[in-house]
Amino acid sequence: MNQDTQFGFPGGGLRAAGLGLLMAAVLGIALLGLWDRVFAHARHEQPIAFSHELHAGQKQIPCEYCHSMARRSPVAGVPPLQTCMGCHQLIAVRKPEIRKLAAYWEQRAPIPWVKIHTLPDFVYFSHKRHVRAGVACQECHGPVETMKVVEMSDRFPKEMGQCLSCHMEVARTHRFGPEVEPSVDCVTCHK
Repeated sequence: MNQDTQFGFPGGGLRAAGLGLLMAAVLGIALLGLWDRVFAHARHEQPIAFSHELHAGQKQIPCEYCHSMARRSPVAGVPPLQTCMGCHQLIAVRKPEIRKLAAYWEQRAPIPWVKIHTLPDFVYFSHKRHVRAGVACQECHGPVETMKVVEMSDRFPKEMGQCLSCHMEVARTHRFGPEVEPSVDCVTCHK
């Protein structure tokens, strides 16, 4: 069969190949768009270049000093601007990033931080319960104190099984005492 008459019409083979390439391109663009929507938060720049490596690592400022809501709330939250300015009204005031911080302070505007760690809407997670139970931030968020720029950690739960395996270990060892005993029955359905 001649390439020009494939599929019963002149030029059919070339048209089919072109259509295949067009469909592959459209699918590729759609997948890139999905990839971008899912992982865009990991690439976006923050409004102020904040180094956890410097603050939590070198300066050894505890996570809860800045994320003070973690012990009292389901969300850890971002530090209020007054926490940052408590130090930076005197420290490193001439550095460009601190000047940006001071501009937000003077305008009484919150810093529009880009959220990095997100869970699906149907998941309820309470920082308060985990922090009070003694779970270190690094167990889920990874070694943030070594990160110049915070990124999603491999430890951050991407599947329910990661959460369940931890809760099953707690149930098995009673690591946090008898008041924290997740039901073994949960695993029957939620593996």
